[in-house]
Amino acid sequence: MRRIKERLQGYLASLRFPWLLLMVVLLFLVSVLVPDAFPFVDEILLALVAALLARLKRRGAEDEQS
Repeated sequence: MRRIKERLQGYLASLRFPWLLLMVVLLFLVSVLVPDAFPFVDEILLALVAALLARLKRRGAEDEQS
């Protein structure tokens, strides 16, 4: 469990907007649990935004990992 936490913290440290990603993922989880008028539309959009934010790395972070 500790190793998973360390890897997650390392990954979040390499992101450009780690708190924004965590907020979008939290909104996604809330959206999945709360029923809505248009099923799965907001879940799909939030999942796409979360995936986009997860791919935004800090500038120069790719050079440091190599």
